[in-house]
Order: sequence, then C-alpha cells, then structure tokens
Amino acid sequence: MDELIHELSELCGILPEYWDISGERHITSIETKKAILRAMTLKIDSVENIIGEINKRKWKTWKTIIEPVHVTSAHDQPLEIPLYLPMKEGDESKLAISWSLEDESGQKDTFVLSGQDIHASDQQWIDGIRYIRIPLLENDARDIGYYKIVVDCRHTDCIFEGGRNHLQKTAQVIITPDTCYIPPELQKGRAWGLSINLYAIRSDKNWGIGDFTDLVRIVRWIAGLKGGFVGINPLHSIPNTRPFGLSPYSPVSRLFKNFIYLDLKQVPEVIESEDARALIASDDFSKKLEEAKTGNLVDYEKVAMLKKEILRNAFSLFYKKHYTHNTRRGNDLKNYISKGGRDLEYFALFLALWEHLKKTNNSCTWQEWPEDYHTPSSKEVQEFRRANREGILFYQYTQWLIDGQHKNVAEEAYNLGMSIGLYHDLAIGSVGGGSDAWCYQDVFARDMSVGAPPDDFSPDGQNWGFPPLNPEKLKETGYELFIQIIRKNMNYSGALRIDHALGMFRLFWIPKGLTTKEGAYICYPSEDLLRIIALESVRNRTAVIAEDLGTIGENVRETLAKFHMFSYKLFYFEKNYPDPSFSTPDKYPDLALCAVTTHDLPTIYGYWEKRDIEVRKQLGKYSNNTFWQQQIKERERDKRLILSTLKSQGIIPDDYPSEPKMIPEMTPELCLAIYQYLALTPCKLLLVSLDDIIGMLNQQNMPGTVDSYPNWVQKIPLTLEEMVLDKRFSDLSNVLRKIILTLLPQDLTR
Repeated sequence: MDELIHELSELCGILPEYWDISGERHITSIETKKAILRAMTLKIDSVENIIGEINKRKWKTWKTIIEPVHVTSAHDQPLEIPLYLPMKEGDESKLAISWSLEDESGQKDTFVLSGQDIHASDQQWIDGIRYIRIPLLENDARDIGYYKIVVDCRHTDCIFEGGRNHLQKTAQVIITPDTCYIPPELQKGRAWGLSINLYAIRSDKNWGIGDFTDLVRIVRWIAGLKGGFVGINPLHSIPNTRPFGLSPYSPVSRLFKNFIYLDLKQVPEVIESEDARALIASDDFSKKLEEAKTGNLVDYEKVAMLKKEILRNAFSLFYKKHYTHNTRRGNDLKNYISKGGRDLEYFALFLALWEHLKKTNNSCTWQEWPEDYHTPSSKEVQEFRRANREGILFYQYTQWLIDGQHKNVAEEAYNLGMSIGLYHDLAIGSVGGGSDAWCYQDVFARDMSVGAPPDDFSPDGQNWGFPPLNPEKLKETGYELFIQIIRKNMNYSGALRIDHALGMFRLFWIPKGLTTKEGAYICYPSEDLLRIIALESVRNRTAVIAEDLGTIGENVRETLAKFHMFSYKLFYFEKNYPDPSFSTPDKYPDLALCAVTTHDLPTIYGYWEKRDIEVRKQLGKYSNNTFWQQQIKERERDKRLILSTLKSQGIIPDDYPSEPKMIPEMTPELCLAIYQYLALTPCKLLLVSLDDIIGMLNQQNMPGTVDSYPNWVQKIPLTLEEMVLDKRFSDLSNVLRKIILTLLPQDLTR
C-alpha cells in the first residue's frame, strides 16, 4: 500500500522531498502524504480505492472529453482545442461535431465537423475501450480574453455514457499575452516609492487608524517629492478582532476590503444624517473616539465598532432616501451590486450570517455554525437571505463606499502624474473560517495550513494558519476564484505585489497536527496561473511584482522574468553566497524592485540594534543559546560587511568606523546611505520603508507569534502632518532623484 501511496502522491504533485535553507534534506513521510491526499478528497482507505485513484489520474485527460479550461498564448494561434471521445474503429464517419466559441461580449462563432472532416490525431486504449483525440481547429487568431466553448457531439449509434448518442460539454478558453504590463515610464526609466502600513498612520483627522483620506494626502506628498508610487499593506477584509483577526495577510476574503479604512467624513449620508451627527457628538462616542485616536496601538475592535455604528445610521438614510426611490446615487449602488455578482452577494450574505450567528451561539468561524448553514446554497441559508435583504444590502453598501474612496485615491495619483500610483499587496491566502472558504469550499484543502520551511529569520519554520487552494479543484473550476482574486486586487492598482509568488509553482502544505518541518511541497499549474496574471495585468495596466524570497525551485526566477514580473530583492538577502559579503549594485537585475526590508523583517534600526534577535530570544524562539549566539555574531559580521560595501561604492568615507566594538549606531545619515546604495542598482523600482526613515525600532510583524508581540497594531510615532514637514524625507528625495535620473538601465530586452 505504501508503494501505491507514493505513486499516487507523485501523480498528485506531492514532492517526495525538500531541502531547507541550511541544506538539510527532508523526506516527505508516508503519514504526511496520506494526510495531503485525504485533504485533496481522494479515497485511500483500501488498495482498490488507491488503484482507482491512480488510474483516474493516469487517464484523466482521455476520459474528460474536454479539459475544463484551456489556457494558451495569443501567439500560439490559431486555436487547437483537443477533444477526447470513446470511439470504435471506423466509427468516426458516423460522428457529427458542432462547437462554438463565445467571447465576453456575447459574440459567438459556430463551427461544424462531420464525416471525412473528422480526423483523429492520436488514440489510446483504456480498459478495452478505444479513445481518440480530435483537434478542434480555428482559422483565425483571436484577441486576448476569456471565451466559452460549447461542444456538441452526435453519433448514429449509442457510444456515450448512459447509452446516449448525444453529448454536450462546456469549457473555458483563456487567451493570454506572454508578458505582464510595464508602464511606459519604466520602459527606459526608473521610479522610487514609499512603503507604508496604512493602519499605522496617525493624523489629526483620522479615527485612530489610517484611512483613504490620509492615503490621498500621502500620495500628494510623495508625488511632490517626485516619487512614482506609494506601497500599502493589503486592504483585504479581516475580522478586526483580537488576537487572530488583525493580520492583513490572514483575511476573511481576498476579494473584498476592510471598511475600517473608510473616512466617514467623506460619506454623504454621514454628513446628511442627523442621527449619525448626533451620535458622533455624544459624550460616550466622543470619549471612545478620543481613546482610539490617542492610543499608541491601533484598537481595531473599538475603531470598527465606532465606524460600523455610524455606517448603520448612514445606510438607514441612504436606504430610505436613495435606494427605495431609485435616485442616481441609489442606482449607482444597484449597478455596483450587479457588477459584483455572486461573489459580492455571497460575501455580504456571509457577513450578515456571521453577525447573526455570533449573537445567537457565539460562533467565530462558519465551521462552528449549525450544519444547516455550512453551504451557501442550502435551504436555511437561502431563507435567511430572503428574510434579511436589508442586512445583506448594508454590507454591499459599505463595499461600494470603499470602492468609491479607493477609486478617488487612484485617480489622484494618476492626475498627479505618478508613474505607478498605488502599489498594492496581495496576501497568499485567506483564513479557513472566512467567506472565501465558505463560498468556494470545493476549491480549498481542509485540515491543511500553508507555511514555509525553516530559514534564518524563522528557525522553526512558519505556519500561516490558512488552507491552501487545491490545484486539481482549481483547474476543474476554470480557475474562477484565482481570476477574481487577481482581477479585484489589480483594480485601482498601478502595481501589485504577489506575496510568496513561489506558491504559484509549489506551495508548502502542513497537515493539521503535524509540525512545520513535517510539511511537504505541492506542485501548482504555474504556466496557467502566470498567464492569467499576465492577462489581467495587461487589461488593468498593472505591473506585477513577484515576491520570490525563500526556498526556491529551479528556473522559477527565470520563468517570472520571462513573463516580465519584477523580482523582489531585499538588501538583507542579496549576498555573494556562500560568501557572506553583500552583492555590489551591479549584481542586482534591472527587472526588479529593491528594498531594505518588509513587514516580517526588522527595520534598518531594529536590524542594527539586533532588536529582532533579542525579541525572539525573549519569546523563547531559540531552542538553544548556541543558535542565538551564532545569530548575534553573524549580525555583527553583517554590519561590518554593510559598512565595507558602502565604502566600496564611495557612499561613506574610508575612515568610517567599522571595526568590532567601534561600529556606530544607526543614524538618519547612515540609513540614507543604505538607500543611496540601493539607488545605484539598475532595479527599475526602489521601495523605501517609512518605518526606516523615521527610525522605528520594532518591526510590524514577528512571524511565529500572535499575541506575544504587538503584530499589526503599532502606530507611527509621528503624525502625518509632522512627517510631511520632516527634513529626512526631503533629503531622501533629493538623493534618490539625483541618482535615479542619471543612472538609467538599458531598455528591457527580455
């Protein structure tokens, strides 16, 4: 049975081993393989079932009739779609095939094949049955986009399943460009931008968390400093509850956004509603709002509660004044709902159900709901939907408001001439108890978590706590969820960073109950996924940054570059391995975004002070003192090597202290010198961390922790009004502009 499990695992893309960053080989255990196969909904409880699953996958293409989705290059045309049919020798002459291709506008072309026009290009005998491959050929090339193919087969004898002589199948054809979009300004030029965590922004006017109005002001500020973009944390919908509902990288949904970023003062109904204005002016509300604004940590629960109270008053006025009377504003929402389709309706339905059931049985995830509510299409859920139309409409209304304010920010960036504008971040997944997993249950692998093997910054590995997408089910559904996620996150975005882009090639699954090291890598249909991203990138005019850090497979970076996806180069990791010295600027690629750090890594000040190492030691993240002491020594070595690298480029003087026990503290000047070094690289994009420039010591997130570290809640110590006047930013702009405008890389030739 074990040998059969190994064979089935290979057919399902479970890799037999992996090597961690330290060079240690990890063999995928039989227990891990079995757990993953079960999560893929395979029957492995007997030898007969395993053999059945093996045969199913060996001959799946031949028995499918037509693949559910066909992804191809626009340059690989005219189209050739393979059709597979069971057919006795010589019976092709009795077969008639008609097929149609319909584009997104409803334009349909129909084709007919019969008799001598039908030619089998291949055949295969399976269990005594002959199957033939018939290519469906087009004459002309088509534009990039999504097409529906409907194939109708008829035969004078009964040869199809169920004894029928008629068979109809529907599938999707996706025609894509070969590369992602690159803004014209970056074809020959370069750009720098500021990376911020919007939730962390203080301002005189926000409600204790950064909002879209703050973001507009930041866009204007950075545009004035000649920056080309502003990078922000994911805006995905999250629970806004402690301790597990605060991470923007563990959302309820990647399709919709967090209402907490709304500036309610910009919502017309808030301004018009007497009830809303009275509530805001009340003593109790004012006191809570002041507490939220003055605290040093973001109080998500309090801010969400306050904003939702006001939004409900605003919605009440909107419903009576606009929605029921079909005013222009009311019809705008109706049009938005119509375009949002099933995904928007089910997301709002989920939130309304979640709110209702949390009151009645204190459920936090849909798995804790009564079983009758586990499926969106169930009778009980649909009855709730019919009885709670206004409650569901409220959540659609809030998403509409978010869409409007988000759009305003993007338009402001465009009007100011920024080469990119908003640079968004897409999380690698969503939580298993959220709306995406509820709406698309068949696509997610249950009892599995996505994570990463051990590395230098996470010696025990990482378990991110959300379920992976099942690659087989993903393809069977025509990549519907993946397409919607990419499309919605490119909306209003000049660039999109795809977190853990390696997951499009292989993803690290960790079975429930096993340690991180006992996980295994699963292969994904990377060519299809990358082509879909390229299609949406060109359509939305959005550049793509592929976060390609971590344990990486062969040819991954070459493939990403082939699709014109920007590599993601972090200063901390760009070394001359196995030598620990830092790479010189010329070793960086041009098709890349370079930065010093990320939210999961220490700020430059924290790195210099070894703050991250000390915090992990205090939290018991080191199994022994030897490893901790080794990291301390390596950090001191790396600081000396950084200073040596800066000297080699003439950025700091040769007599700058760099000997042990003489290394100076981090200063604004030294921080700027490191960014000046990155500006000397040919990278098209340079991302500057706000936390670095203002001297933040603590990083925003400490991987492997939940409530033992203040993850995702640390506010910037300065207000936005103070930062706009801070000389450190004008100094940064002056240095970067001078270098970036004079050192232009060669034209892209890939």
